[in-house]
Amino acid sequence: MSKLTQRAARIGHLKSEGAYHVLAQAQELERAGREIIHLEVGEPDALTFDTIRQAGVDAIQRGKARYTPPAGTPELRQAIADVAGEQRGIRLSPQEVIVSPGAKPNMFFPTLAVVEPGDEVLYPDPGFPTYAAMVGVAGGVPVPVPLNEDRGFSFDLEAFDRLIGPRTRLIVLNSPANPTGGVIPMADLEHIAEAAERYDCWILSDEIYARLVYRGTRAPSIASLPGMQQRTIIVDGFSKTYAMTGWRLGYGIMPEALARSVELLITHSLGSTAQFTQIAGVEALRGPQVEVEATVESFRRRRDLVVSSLNVIPGLHCREPQGAFYAFPNIRQLGIPSEDLANRLLMETGVALLPGTAFGANGEGYLRLSYANSMDNLERALARIDTFVRGL
Repeated sequence: MSKLTQRAARIGHLKSEGAYHVLAQAQELERAGREIIHLEVGEPDALTFDTIRQAGVDAIQRGKARYTPPAGTPELRQAIADVAGEQRGIRLSPQEVIVSPGAKPNMFFPTLAVVEPGDEVLYPDPGFPTYAAMVGVAGGVPVPVPLNEDRGFSFDLEAFDRLIGPRTRLIVLNSPANPTGGVIPMADLEHIAEAAERYDCWILSDEIYARLVYRGTRAPSIASLPGMQQRTIIVDGFSKTYAMTGWRLGYGIMPEALARSVELLITHSLGSTAQFTQIAGVEALRGPQVEVEATVESFRRRRDLVVSSLNVIPGLHCREPQGAFYAFPNIRQLGIPSEDLANRLLMETGVALLPGTAFGANGEGYLRLSYANSMDNLERALARIDTFVRGL
């Protein structure tokens, strides 16, 4: 075999993220003249808030499109330390903050910095596909931990206790979660924290949906527990809360020594994050938050519509998501594999959604619907799903 056709073994396990794969299929059908209702991609349907957009435009007009420090501008790092720390009940310094173009670099780079080949990494399954991808690239051993639907899609703690051990280097958490909308309760976080201390593990806590919680309280962060801040990497960003997906702005919060290592990885890969984007980020954090509150209320109404509509369809059962903007209905009674059902819904009804298996083997028997779409589109999509299922 020619060296030009060989690829490094470290990337051999990588495959497309399910949402982008289905989106490409749906767009191909649209080009052929089909009308598709998009419930596959986790992207808010609203525009970025007015004050944030204006801050970005003003920054560009003032020539703020220059190189920035690899770890982020001092102004944004300070704003993140202040606001993110207050939200989680912890004290942060800007030196513990690393800004990145999107949140994913602050998943990948800390993993590269702490995981040695052969180290085991526990992560939720079903869960965001990047978790397994980043572990494999780092040479670690992916160890999926099943989620328990009966416990609100928190970890199956009995399975967690069996799987964690001396070889565990990192535990990945996601709360509120993609794809389930589950929020890990404080008691479970305390259980996980005790195990992390016992086995001297790092925690990577993906909290990108932390502001999108529906019961009037924020999702608790494991970093707020005694002794946990020093071993926790928090991943967050602006895409979901502020409808800034295309701005590519995220951040990580971690102990200062680890932050310096991650900054070097940023330096030698991405260089830096766009200056005008970071100025818009400061406005997002420091500016009015009324639109965030209105967004959460809008998503709550859509959630209620989706859950109530799914639960009257024969053979479907959907728990009420506590956060994020995803529904994860159980379809096992239908006796159809998740991927087959998702594909038939796309091809036969024009509703694009994801099979639970796009998020791991434990997602079999589920579908994921993003309800970050208009009420009208949601109503039409749910009617099509209802008609299709009743006709099986």
